[in-house]
Amino acid sequence: MSYTALYRKFRPNNFGDVKGQEHIVETLRNQIKAERIGHAYLFCGTRGTGKTTVAKIFAKAVNCEHPQDGSPCGECSVCQAIQAQNSLNVIEIDAASNNGVDNIREIREEVAYSPTEGKYKVYIIDEVHMLSIGAFNALLKTLEEPPSYVIFILATTEAHKIPVTILSRCQRYDFRRITMDTIADRLLDLMRLEGQETEERAIRYIAKAADGSMRDALSLLDQCISFYLGQCLTYDKVLEILGAVDTEVFADMLSLVMERNVLSLMQHLEELVMQGRELSQFVVDFTWYLRNLMLLQGSDQMEEILDVSTEQIGRLKEQAAQIEPEVLIRYIRVFSDLSNQLKYASQKRILIEVALIKLCKPEMSQDYSAICERISILEQRIEAQSAVTPELLENLKKEIQQSATLASPSQTASEGAGPMKNTVAPVLPKAIPEEVQKIAENWNQVVAQTDRLARAYIKDAHLTLGGDNRLTLVFDQPMAVEYYHREEHKKELETIIGQVSGKTVEVDIRANETGQPAERIYPDICKLVNMDIEFE
Repeated sequence: MSYTALYRKFRPNNFGDVKGQEHIVETLRNQIKAERIGHAYLFCGTRGTGKTTVAKIFAKAVNCEHPQDGSPCGECSVCQAIQAQNSLNVIEIDAASNNGVDNIREIREEVAYSPTEGKYKVYIIDEVHMLSIGAFNALLKTLEEPPSYVIFILATTEAHKIPVTILSRCQRYDFRRITMDTIADRLLDLMRLEGQETEERAIRYIAKAADGSMRDALSLLDQCISFYLGQCLTYDKVLEILGAVDTEVFADMLSLVMERNVLSLMQHLEELVMQGRELSQFVVDFTWYLRNLMLLQGSDQMEEILDVSTEQIGRLKEQAAQIEPEVLIRYIRVFSDLSNQLKYASQKRILIEVALIKLCKPEMSQDYSAICERISILEQRIEAQSAVTPELLENLKKEIQQSATLASPSQTASEGAGPMKNTVAPVLPKAIPEEVQKIAENWNQVVAQTDRLARAYIKDAHLTLGGDNRLTLVFDQPMAVEYYHREEHKKELETIIGQVSGKTVEVDIRANETGQPAERIYPDICKLVNMDIEFE
């Protein structure tokens, strides 16, 4: 018999086995017990959180001959047929490959026939967001008024791509990312059933790497067990298989960064490369390590939140006390930007080397936190000099004054830098490009033409001018920035703006990371345009 992957072998068969989605499971069970079953459901959530699994269990439960507390019995002929994927009453459709109008028309023709056995015909449409516009339109009427014996369950990882007309016809359930503790407990239970000896620390690292996905966790665990078949699965073995790096390495590298020892840093990176470590994962884990330090600086009660050993907590506290919060935030910002760049980079190592050198040499950056760090370094140099000559003192004062000038509010505001106090937004020039001025005058019209989700974000956008007098939208909400950094959403906005202005206009999207309201940092085009109109 062929081997069955762990995520398939241990797929839950009843609601009681579903982990991390109790809020959804309980609601569905209550509907079945009270016979208040809806005709259309929308299951949303990231990969591996149980959307398709819950849909199949629900399909069994509504057709089960002897349901037990809202869950399928698993023993009747209907349950066994659905479990074996032999039932004609449960139809699974992959919308990624069946996304045309003709595919939906086939469904419309099939729903006219009542189920051969059981009470309901259940259509499970996976990745429903990939249906074409025509397919969605063809589905509308059937989805709104299906026969009494038909249930639609739509599953998607990208609910924002589904038309509002479809959303309004469905009961929506949002599947949460599964917590690391829940995943780790589930993996430990399954390993006991399998008779596989594992270290709890190894299991917890796999649970963390899964990023809220139970299926990803089982796949990673399957991979690690296969490599060390018949052996105890240890933490070090998991790190070796997944190409990850131990936290001790991060601690050593951060110490070298604070010492500004570029040569030793490059040697450490060379060792990681030669060991075959995954560089993208290294950047993610290092950023996570810096984040832990930042949380410890924020409060002494963060130990319960951080999933690390008591020994590691002591090392983290020691390093957190040695580094300034502003410097640490700069490190996190550099590595966060690096993580985004690596997605499309062919030379990952070079980008990581540049980022590490940036950490060691703040003079390479012109943002607020880097300049403050340069001033701090110069002050330390003055204090370290046992005999300060007038010439040396004068030179150091000049360097500090130069760094302080760079750190002026006007400079950092234009760079979109970190938190500042008593900053005043610079004044815009009167020579605003004609198309930008027209957009500012008709901004309400632009907002009105966006869809509901986009409107929720863009109504709070702050209009200003960026480099080369380009229209720039500044957002205080990180979710809004993430939304408009997606190419399709940005293009859609530029299309609407082009229709209003009559010209092709490129839009820059920027996050307000200053810690202050955008209007205090960035000059507002709309106010300036309105002022000009009023005076004329």
